[in-house]
Amino acid sequence: MREFGYQRAYDVSGAVALLDGDPEARFLGGGTNLVDLMKTGVERPGLLVDVRELPLDRVESAEDGALRIGATVTNSDLAAHPEVRRRYPALAQAVLAGASGQLRNMATVGGNLLQRTRCGYFADVSSPCNKRDPGSGCPALEGEHHNHAVLGASGHCVATHPSDMAVALTAFDAVVSYETADGPGQVPLTDLYLPVGDTPHRETALPPGALVTGVTLPPAPVAARSRYRKVRERASYAFAIGSLAAALDVRDGRVHEVRLAFGAVASRPWRAREAERVLTGAPAEAAHFAAAAEAELAAARPLPHNGYKVTLMRNLVVAALSELAEEAAR
Repeated sequence: MREFGYQRAYDVSGAVALLDGDPEARFLGGGTNLVDLMKTGVERPGLLVDVRELPLDRVESAEDGALRIGATVTNSDLAAHPEVRRRYPALAQAVLAGASGQLRNMATVGGNLLQRTRCGYFADVSSPCNKRDPGSGCPALEGEHHNHAVLGASGHCVATHPSDMAVALTAFDAVVSYETADGPGQVPLTDLYLPVGDTPHRETALPPGALVTGVTLPPAPVAARSRYRKVRERASYAFAIGSLAAALDVRDGRVHEVRLAFGAVASRPWRAREAERVLTGAPAEAAHFAAAAEAELAAARPLPHNGYKVTLMRNLVVAALSELAEEAAR
């Protein structure tokens, strides 16, 4: 690990000023991803700006019914918050499905959204990787890729985004707030992560030096009946091989509103808008849930060893929506 400077920030403007104009500086929240990457040499910051003491650690209801989540709220506090559990249960479930209790106590909302891929080639500095070293190649295309992307990938990168939290936030139209030296800004979470294309090293739409200050969830009555389902390779904490955030509003036996977002199948949380379109107005039955999933997954382009994810995601959609439909019928 290279030597680096360390400074603690106590206000947002001071934190942004410390990073402004320094391409080698990084914000440090819980450090559960950044510090690991520093140990392996993937990240080599010259300065860490500790933002844990910023006044961004609250979850608050807004007058318009939105829920505002500060960037330094820990994952544990977010999952335990009564309003999150009541109004967005899939979000609480997604957070609890991620990592271990010790890691959730340290990890922050802002850091969770900005964590980088867990692709083994990305983490191994002895391997080429277009995300880490643009133009060097993507060995996962011909190598180990059983847990890589089947949607939205390119010939330059097939890595997946690892966040559970971001999948649920995507389903509920979350908006990310940030601060730069030029002032505040916002970006919908669905636009935060850039398409892979031929520039996989450009991961987000945040301006250079931007500090994520929080996330806003707009009012979404449908979210009160929601689920997060995660499939992983071991029962203890592990990254998903496929996950789903689903919410369903059934009226008179038909789908009035549905929200679906897929995890672990693309370089970003995947909002399943085609599946939502197909389902809206359709009978709330397993056959229609499967047809909607297949319509979304028609765009999948699996590699030789990860085609199982297409079947897995279809089954997750059917299982989660069937559960929600049964609840609605009680």
